[in-house]
Amino acid sequence: MQKNETMDTNLIRNLPRAAKRSYRWLGIISIVAGLIAWWAVARFSGLPAFVLPSPLQVWQRFLVSLSDGELAQNTAVTLLEILLGLFSGTLFAIVLGYWLAKSLTLEKFLSPYLVASQAVPLVAIAPLLVIWFGPGIFSKVLICALIVFFPVLVNTVVGLRAVPTAYYDLMHSLRASRRQILFHLEIPAALPIFLGGLRIGATLSVIGAVVGELVGADRGLGVLINVGRGTYDTPMVFVAVFTLIALALSLYGIVAWIERRLLAWQQIMEL
Repeated sequence: MQKNETMDTNLIRNLPRAAKRSYRWLGIISIVAGLIAWWAVARFSGLPAFVLPSPLQVWQRFLVSLSDGELAQNTAVTLLEILLGLFSGTLFAIVLGYWLAKSLTLEKFLSPYLVASQAVPLVAIAPLLVIWFGPGIFSKVLICALIVFFPVLVNTVVGLRAVPTAYYDLMHSLRASRRQILFHLEIPAALPIFLGGLRIGATLSVIGAVVGELVGADRGLGVLINVGRGTYDTPMVFVAVFTLIALALSLYGIVAWIERRLLAWQQIMEL
């Protein structure tokens, strides 16, 4: 996957300047076409506004919720839950993933629990976590951490185990310490695969936060969705959903930017 993305990036970089400009406009054209199709369906389908509001109605509701501070306050709560859950889930996955990559015994011992944690849908255990830990922020952070944990863990293990044995032999022949092997071999070698898992985890963390808020909370974008659904304020539901999409895209873009910065040496080696 990483190789295919690199090939696509190189292909775009080698396009003529006019073709590059056309390529960048494709995303905007797609969004505009989607908005036009949405407006046409809302306008000519005969559906009432509480079933399918038009883009203009959603925009007006966005401006109202933004001006009264309702959207900003609830977005800040959800974003805090996402960031804390993403950080804690990633940190735990890195630590455990390192030890799993080094110990087959530990992997065999913990694999039933790890597989079981993914076999049970998050929406099934989220109510239990809210009951056990209360409707506060801690239960939402825990749900985010759980959904982030597994993809980052798997990619960490795969990345560490993908390091060629010959590199370890070379480091040992140079009398490298355990710390030097970790920072100069294992981390750089596993970083591309790990960052791929982090990109997945960053988007999934948004799902974790909103699932926890839908189950039980008094603040957050999930609460706005619940309130909008209960009062048939469908434009507010759309506003909250689009805000969640914006958060997920922003987190994905940040991780992708970090990946480009940290893996710039790969592009240099390919030139």
